[in-house]
Amino acid sequence: MNITYEIIPDAKIECCRDACNELMAFQKSKSYIKPELFDNMNFDTRMMPSIQKAIHNYTVVVKDDDKIVGYVYSNISPKETYSNEFATFFDLSSVSRKNVGCLSQFYLKEEYRKYGIGSTLFHMSMKWLKQFDDVEDYFIFVSNGNDDALEFYKRKGFSVSHDILDGFITVLRSNKSLQEAADVSTST
Repeated sequence: MNITYEIIPDAKIECCRDACNELMAFQKSKSYIKPELFDNMNFDTRMMPSIQKAIHNYTVVVKDDDKIVGYVYSNISPKETYSNEFATFFDLSSVSRKNVGCLSQFYLKEEYRKYGIGSTLFHMSMKWLKQFDDVEDYFIFVSNGNDDALEFYKRKGFSVSHDILDGFITVLRSNKSLQEAADVSTST
């Protein structure tokens, strides 16, 4: 393996199309609650609208030589972005600041898991998210059936907040002070 990490600007986000579509298919394959909801989820309906609505975007692709084998996409968005026709993702009044940080999409091909690549992507995203002084709350939304991802995020300091859409999505939450404490405990 010849693994590299590349931060890509929004103008080059098209390179994530196939990986994003693979993520949606992977999530559907794991889903046991309303898997049909994934039928209309793809790069054009999930990633592009999120990028367009966000204030700041951060995308890192992982390559093995020149082949993209995964990516992480995080953003800073107004909290109202997470109350839309699809769902209300969290109680807006529970967030004191006007913006939230979200680790929005995270995908790594199965054969590249268990090498620490996911942890590297996670830490890169959290470092980026934490640079925004006007953001205290961070969210991750995990689709039902993706128990490995749920446990991964819990090990990284996120806690299950609640479920939405009758359990279709589990909402994980953390805040700046909890993440700083998690960073200290994982670095020692």
